[in-house]
Amino acid sequence: MVRSLSLALAASSSLSSLVGAVPTALANVTLFTPPSDYTDPRVLYARAVQLPNNDLLATWENYSPEPPPVYFPIYRSTDSGATWAEIARVQDAALGVGLRYQPQLYVLPEAVGDFAAGTLLLAGSAIPTDLSSTMLELYASADQGLTWEFVSHVASGGRAVPDNGLTPVWEPFLLAREGRLIYYYSDQRDNATYGQKLVHQTTSDLRVWDALVDDVAYPTYTDRPGMPTVALLPNGQYIYVYEYGGGPNPKTTDGSYSFPVFYRRTPPLVTTGGDVPTGSPYVVWTPAGGEDGTIIVSSGCCSEVYMNRALGAEDAWEKVATPAGSSYTRSLMVFQEDPSYVLIAGGGKLPPSTTNSVQISVIKV
Repeated sequence: MVRSLSLALAASSSLSSLVGAVPTALANVTLFTPPSDYTDPRVLYARAVQLPNNDLLATWENYSPEPPPVYFPIYRSTDSGATWAEIARVQDAALGVGLRYQPQLYVLPEAVGDFAAGTLLLAGSAIPTDLSSTMLELYASADQGLTWEFVSHVASGGRAVPDNGLTPVWEPFLLAREGRLIYYYSDQRDNATYGQKLVHQTTSDLRVWDALVDDVAYPTYTDRPGMPTVALLPNGQYIYVYEYGGGPNPKTTDGSYSFPVFYRRTPPLVTTGGDVPTGSPYVVWTPAGGEDGTIIVSSGCCSEVYMNRALGAEDAWEKVATPAGSSYTRSLMVFQEDPSYVLIAGGGKLPPSTTNSVQISVIKV
């Protein structure tokens, strides 16, 4: 990477951001509207992260016309999400087929190998235009997202279609712990036994990955746990949230297939009012909202989020209204300078769609 000018720009940005805007509630700020030549669904799967200097970065699945191959855009906000500008495009530097599906941004909270605390990471899948293969990869930025380097391949899989019997790998999520990085993902490669299961791999240097570890799998072949996200709680435990395709759903009485949101292998998340969120969850914890803080879960079904102020107790989930629209796999981000504010990023719905755009809202817990 060429870093001299980039680092100078980053340093300037750091100073301005630290003394700049503070979080405030926002309702459906349009971060990016795709041009008319983008292909269906135009944008999807928005993700956001906050840098140590308080700047926000966002990315998403970006269905720009091909060729050239698709990429993950990087947009920055220096005013707590009110306005955004493009600062980089993460291109597929390893395979050249395009960074296509399921990006995930993460800031290392501690050093891992030669990568210092504060290094920005990007996980996602390199997939060719014909969707013939999947490759989960890892990229890194040492200058707050301005330039990027390919770091490693993590897992390779087959055709990028979510059908039982195929072998793709999907939906990465990153978490660092005790000098190691954990790379969670959905895995269809054990397709003789499972339609899909949840797994992880770990690394101490971001380059060489340990053997795969199974996290969640069910004996019924058509069951499909997917989309794992994890958050650290104040008692030292972690909450692991995922969608359980084919799982038991007390709101579904006709036997139809649904994707209830599960956590820690408990019965599904059910609110005090009897609601059961379904599909594409995302979880964060914030110290705001009570003695034990607040667990917040977003789901693809709904505009609302689901809050729990009792460390995940099954009878303590509440549905809370937000100004954000429902969106396939919205992401959540807690503001570090004031953790009572939480950002919601959405990229619209699954195809067909000709109206998707990237939207940002900020709520106060």
